[in-house]
Amino acid sequence: MDFPEWEPIYLAIIKDFGYSRKKDEVAARLLHSIAGKKSSRKDVLKDIIKGNEISICGAAGSLQHDLKNINGIIIAADEATSVLMEYALPDIIVTDLDGNVEDQIKANKMGSIAVIHAHGDNIPAIKKYAPLFTGRVVLTTQSEPFDNVYNFGGFTDGDRAFLMAKHFEAREIKLFGFDFENPREKEGKDIEIKRRKLKWAKKLIEME
Repeated sequence: MDFPEWEPIYLAIIKDFGYSRKKDEVAARLLHSIAGKKSSRKDVLKDIIKGNEISICGAAGSLQHDLKNINGIIIAADEATSVLMEYALPDIIVTDLDGNVEDQIKANKMGSIAVIHAHGDNIPAIKKYAPLFTGRVVLTTQSEPFDNVYNFGGFTDGDRAFLMAKHFEAREIKLFGFDFENPREKEGKDIEIKRRKLKWAKKLIEME
């Protein structure tokens, strides 16, 4: 999904949640200032994804039971990285730095490409963690892309991973560890907001 197609959806999302586009843009510029010089161009994702079978892994409890069925190129959505590392190193990690980031940094050092996302609510995490990724990174924003900060569409880590795989013409996309109805409770996080986010995630995936 390119930005002209994504922008009206994005505007509807930030209106629904009361988010600030300006804060999203500030976060993207911050991420670029920290990691822009060492970040990779989007072609590194295209080279891995195009024409291949893609397994996108979310962090729902069912992921443990699905591990034996995962094939092809593995994309971890944020917290799924920690579960997957006991099974196989993800090829790509899509993260807004909200999970066990230490595991993501470790996987990145071992060879996983980290697709690091900026939005208005993760500015502290960007400052803390973005400098610590030593492997290949690709930078993304949910607002207007610029320079080597990209936007392939998407709102949560899982649907961003899905839309990224579609954007780069994956041959087949399979989802594992996704539960759009029953979000995992996390300390300090509003479960109802998470539930609303997952409704958008499901809508965006089904839209494609």
